Amino acid sequence: MKHAPSPGPDHDDPDSDAEAPSGRGPRGIQSIEVGSQLLKALARSGRAMALKDLAREAGMTPAKSHPYLVSFGKVGLIEQDPLSGHYGLGPLAMQLGLISLQQLDPVRLVIAEMPGLALRTGCTVSAAVWGSSGPVIIRVEDGPTPVRVSMRHGLPASLRTTGTGKVFAAFRERDEIAAALAEEGAPGALDDPAFAAELADIRREHIARVKDDLLPGLSALAVPVFDGFGRVALAIAAIGPSTLLDLRSDGPQARALLDAGRALSQRLGHVVAF
Repeated sequence: MKHAPSPGPDHDDPDSDAEAPSGRGPRGIQSIEVGSQLLKALARSGRAMALKDLAREAGMTPAKSHPYLVSFGKVGLIEQDPLSGHYGLGPLAMQLGLISLQQLDPVRLVIAEMPGLALRTGCTVSAAVWGSSGPVIIRVEDGPTPVRVSMRHGLPASLRTTGTGKVFAAFRERDEIAAALAEEGAPGALDDPAFAAELADIRREHIARVKDDLLPGLSALAVPVFDGFGRVALAIAAIGPSTLLDLRSDGPQARALLDAGRALSQRLGHVVAF
């Protein structure tokens, strides 16, 4: 008796594009993974796109992209502007994004990253959030090089003399920072040309530097972590001896911090541009 041939990948079997188990991961549906490139392209762009541009960004042809877009439109992941014909993210995509942001805990995410970051930088690392009136350290992870400075959870971070504080001073609202500086005993500090120029540099480079400000022989680097609304949610810093901590923006510790800041910002829904 002849048996009917099994459907090949070009047949309409809904599971025909399922990847066979390779021993390296669970079985998945390949067409979903392929189509997701269109969603990723829209997320990267941040705007509605014409079919040919969207297909190009996703590494596909327009003809291949169109059926995916039709299906995504039916479930609300994508919608098409009736006038321009451009494709943008749909209501279901927005709902999923908002729910994801609500479920994320920035503190939990950064704490999980800190042991590895301490090893990569060779420094003690800290994380801070904005408290009732200024930055507050919430976690300290000792690195391989001991740091002889008192750092513990709950300590405030100066807006003028710490890298952590300068990150918040650069990216939070001016009125809020002015009030916190006044409480710190530095009213009008934002009008100091040198401090204003330093904050402008931090906004441009997304990294703050401190050398020998708190203690002779001790330096620090700090970077922001942004949430999905573009607000600074955390500051992470590396602290170490001035002889060992490379303060250059392209130095190994700065690159490790910036990479961590970007990765955490992306996980919190921020479209990273630094």
